[in-house]
Amino acid sequence: MVENMTSAANPDYPRMAAERGRVEPAPRRVRGFIGGDLIFDTTEARYVWEVPYYPQYYIPLRDIRAEYLIDDDRSGQSKFGHSRLESVTTETSTAKSAARVFDDPDSPVAGYVRFDWKSVEWYEEDERIVGHPRNPYVRVDALRSHRHVKVELDGVVLAETTSPVLLFETGLPTRYYVDRTDVSFTHLTPSETQSLCPYKGTTSGTGPYTSAMPCTPTSRGRTTIPCRPWLRSPVWSRSTTRRSTSTSTVSGCRGQARTSADAGV
Repeated sequence: MVENMTSAANPDYPRMAAERGRVEPAPRRVRGFIGGDLIFDTTEARYVWEVPYYPQYYIPLRDIRAEYLIDDDRSGQSKFGHSRLESVTTETSTAKSAARVFDDPDSPVAGYVRFDWKSVEWYEEDERIVGHPRNPYVRVDALRSHRHVKVELDGVVLAETTSPVLLFETGLPTRYYVDRTDVSFTHLTPSETQSLCPYKGTTSGTGPYTSAMPCTPTSRGRTTIPCRPWLRSPVWSRSTTRRSTSTSTVSGCRGQARTSADAGV
């Protein structure tokens, strides 16, 4: 088994297709609720890439219930031009400065509103979405494999399997999913931290721990939403892969969790 690292400048996976600042039409019906109240309902949202990894939804001002918007008397400049902040106030709740209205007529998003993601309960058509909108330029494939995957932290084996599921996602390193029966939970400790993914939903579970190297529990764990059994296993992310091997650092740890994967079947 040969260890080989990949530099950030020369990754062995496809790069993101969209660049920061890109604006595209979103054909999906997008709705947003705050405190149970419908704030907007549109089929003319825009995908806006503030970062290359995924877009945000910008909502047409005309499709927002104007009676809920309260001007905060605050404005400023951004890469998309002048904008002003407004709070969203309903009969049951208030989201302070949750809406940024772009009012520069020369802006590519003039007449659109960016909502603070965490303040809104988002729906695409009739399905709840979490974390951020799904990227239309990203493909996600989960493939069963017979590679030999071994996860270690400071010489302690945390997991070892010959039947992982490999998750290939555009613009990101390969992720290795391991069945719970192949994980040594003796060296793991429960975590109350959660992370969000628009594809897998909310994740929670356990983080690594060894008596020689205590560390903060990580949010990477099993998924808590109904899904295929092989997606309910711990996964160590932020891995960089090169042909037959990968090395990953577990979030929150001072030590290094090393994931080695044989290319052979």
